[in-house]
Amino acid sequence: MYCDFKGIVPCPSAQAIARQRYKCLVYAIYPLTCIFSVCSIFVPTYVGLVGNLINTMIAMVWIPLQAKPKSDHHMTEHSTSQSGSVFSIREILRLMKFPGVMEVFIVKVFAGLPIGLFLIMFSIISMDFFGLEAVESGYLMSYFGVLQMVVQGLVVGKLTNLCTESTLLRLSVFIFIGVGLGMALMRTVWHYCIVAVPLVFAFSTLGTITDSILTKAVPSSDTGTMLGICASVQPLTRTVGPTIGGVLYKYFGVSSFGYLQLIVNIGLFVYLLKSKIPLREMKSQ
Repeated sequence: MYCDFKGIVPCPSAQAIARQRYKCLVYAIYPLTCIFSVCSIFVPTYVGLVGNLINTMIAMVWIPLQAKPKSDHHMTEHSTSQSGSVFSIREILRLMKFPGVMEVFIVKVFAGLPIGLFLIMFSIISMDFFGLEAVESGYLMSYFGVLQMVVQGLVVGKLTNLCTESTLLRLSVFIFIGVGLGMALMRTVWHYCIVAVPLVFAFSTLGTITDSILTKAVPSSDTGTMLGICASVQPLTRTVGPTIGGVLYKYFGVSSFGYLQLIVNIGLFVYLLKSKIPLREMKSQ
């Protein structure tokens, strides 16, 4: 409480001051999002439509019709005809038998699974646990997206020139351990903003390094197939994520995602230290 000439005026609480500062920050950083929230819910849809049309025009103009040499094209057709179909379990199992492929793919799937479950449930967690409104939740997701752009564009590329793939793989899993501990202890949105920095770094590094290792470990003719298998990890997480994430959040709370992240990545880190995965396989011709 404080007094002025008009009488006694209630002093704003620390939570109200923090919320006001947060609103000022996000309105200063993300004016475009503010326009979307003021105008209409359909404005982002229209902007996305225009962006997709532009991307379609760029693809039609700049992407060549023949992206591969004819020899590689015939080799790919021969490999596809042998598999019998576009989706072949036998073909996937054949690729998994190459040295180091199965081990690295297991690390790729399980290291990112707990954080994938958390991100799937984040829209609910942000409003229910953090107490944010829909617009503020959008700002927080924008913050996460900006971090991803900065890390993938400026950090990961330089680290790949300075460190080996094995070092970066172990580093990303080790950072995930700290991220899991931070997620288990976080209580406010500011805690999440701090945890998001190493989270994005580990998440981006893990995806880039594992894709690089897996594509190098298979013959050149199977590069596209391996990239497709790597890309299937995210849809798989989105398929099982809502069910598993919903159960974890309902019965164990937000901290369960952090503890799951911590336990899984401790096991993977010990596995990487003890195993001798050939991470420097050269691409077969």
